[in-house]
Amino acid sequence: MSRVFAIGDIHGCYTALQTLLKAVPLTPQDQIITLGDYVDRGPDSRRVVEWVMEQTELGRCLPLRGNHEVMMLEALQGRMPMEHWLQFGGRDALKSYSSDGRTLDPDQIPIEHLRFLDQKLLPYAETETHLFVHGCLDATLPLSAQYPATLYWERFEKIEPYPSRKAVVCGHTAQKNGIPNNRGFAVCIDTWVYGKGWLTGLDVATGQYWQANQQGDSRTGWLAAPTT
Repeated sequence: MSRVFAIGDIHGCYTALQTLLKAVPLTPQDQIITLGDYVDRGPDSRRVVEWVMEQTELGRCLPLRGNHEVMMLEALQGRMPMEHWLQFGGRDALKSYSSDGRTLDPDQIPIEHLRFLDQKLLPYAETETHLFVHGCLDATLPLSAQYPATLYWERFEKIEPYPSRKAVVCGHTAQKNGIPNNRGFAVCIDTWVYGKGWLTGLDVATGQYWQANQQGDSRTGWLAAPTT
């Protein structure tokens, strides 16, 4: 039987991503849902985006949009001051696209990457049992009417049970203790991989999660009892 496997904020940490994928017993039938924030902060935004593009093309991945993709595109399209994006990890993203690893030249980003980030990323995903979003959901609004500010920017502390009673899986709010934050009706699996934490992948049906870091370490565990 196929499973649904959610992956938290990758933030250019390609080494951790590859380590995680080696540790997880995924099959070609399993559905991967990536929760956004593929770029910025870590050293390998380009390779992470390439991987997400490849998996999406193969039909294995549903890629959500994160606030860092929003910032990247708004800066490159002139709707946000470039310096604002650069100070929140954009410098690392641009370096990953440069031929020398140092140059900050937006023109070196392949147009197909920009088109993918602009046109193919999803605001949310839904299965029979779960909802998936980068940041948060407004429990008073249907999914189709959610505001971008909530989907991409609102923090996990503001989330409330959704009327459909489907559990929500999200990222965005870094859990710097390295442990997914399980509130029962919602779980946050951004565990600060670009800092000193871990990249988390969660089997949403069983509650088992796997983690990997930039040092090539991996571990597994189970969601803790829900907190209030």
